[in-house]
Amino acid sequence: MGLLTATRQWIGKTLRLTDGGFWQSYYGGSSIAGKSVTAQTMLQLSAVWSCVRLLSETVSTLPLGLYERDAKGGKRAVSDHSLYTLLHDQPHADLTAVEYWELVVCHVAMWGNHYSRITRNGAGHVVSLEPLWPEFMNDPDYDEDGNLQFVYNGPDGAETLGEDEVFHVKGFGVNGRVGLSVIGVARNSISVAIATEETAGKMFANGMQSSGFVQADKVLTKEQRDTFRASLKDFTGSNNAGKTLLLEGGFTYQPLTMKPEDAQMLQTRAFNIEEICRWFRVPPWMIGHTEKSTTWGTGLEQQNIAFLTYSLRPYLTRIEQAVKRQLLTPAERKRYFAEFNLEGLLRADSAGRAALYSQMSQNGINTRNEIRARENLPPMPGGDVLTVQSNMISLDALGQNTDDQQAKAAFRAWLKEEEQPRET
Repeated sequence: MGLLTATRQWIGKTLRLTDGGFWQSYYGGSSIAGKSVTAQTMLQLSAVWSCVRLLSETVSTLPLGLYERDAKGGKRAVSDHSLYTLLHDQPHADLTAVEYWELVVCHVAMWGNHYSRITRNGAGHVVSLEPLWPEFMNDPDYDEDGNLQFVYNGPDGAETLGEDEVFHVKGFGVNGRVGLSVIGVARNSISVAIATEETAGKMFANGMQSSGFVQADKVLTKEQRDTFRASLKDFTGSNNAGKTLLLEGGFTYQPLTMKPEDAQMLQTRAFNIEEICRWFRVPPWMIGHTEKSTTWGTGLEQQNIAFLTYSLRPYLTRIEQAVKRQLLTPAERKRYFAEFNLEGLLRADSAGRAALYSQMSQNGINTRNEIRARENLPPMPGGDVLTVQSNMISLDALGQNTDDQQAKAAFRAWLKEEEQPRET
């Protein structure tokens, strides 16, 4: 987002020194390292970029379906409801489902909140979700009648939206009304990382040359100083690294800055990556930082389960419950609910899937056609019957005499009859 977009909400208003929102959007918020921390400066850090992409892209590629709960506690997928197409295929005319949910998670991860304008048809059904920029949305507040109101300072001016007009997904917060922004709360940690990257960049731009001062044994004239400063330009910068500086006339060079190893530059940059991962609750190895081994168990499947449980689950649950509360009517909430399909994320290797499918089919949990559907295979005749390990008979045949059992029983009765003594 450019500077003009960030300050558009202030056009036509009288600015004062106390209008912190304008000055923060213009210069960025203050920090202990003296660096401007905004969404743009944060995303220039590779660790922030990777964490946000990992969370948003992983969640957005999980299918979000609509389900109906039956009287026995089971569920079935619902595809004939208008909300199914909206959630699963295209929430907005300009966005696919992947693009939309990617944006939702990105907003929650960075700003702590996502807002979308809800458009309904004449019957009251949701037909569109238009994403709104979280920086332009004021914190919601209640009006005199106790109704929750949202004030959005968009490009067309300020507008007030009701609670039924805004789809609001909240991140972690402390007041229950809005989520906390990582941009604001993590400002000091992020500013240290930005300052470290700038220091490293300037050090390389200077050809890894230490700064210092040149000491002369006498007072120089203005012409001598200007001549010396002009000569230094041929020896500074990365393009001139390795050149030898000639000092004459009693000049002595005295270095000032510490060496990179003395300043522990590499260790500081590595620590900044781990610090950023803590803010986003992402394991460092998942964004390419493999300096320390993971403590989440061995095997990719176990690590994926841990990532799903501790990193993704809060986002998934918040979205699912927000859909149920805000996009379904009170009557529909008793029957319908939204749920992400985690099957693709939890898929193991081919040998592991084969072992799982074998157990599921042999214990009467899944039919063979259900398993084939997971592997994107067409159904097979007779594959809709649940079977168990005992001779692979159907569940409804358990406890009944099959033809084989009847034959064995008749054979045992015949043997018993033959063994009895006959009368003479």
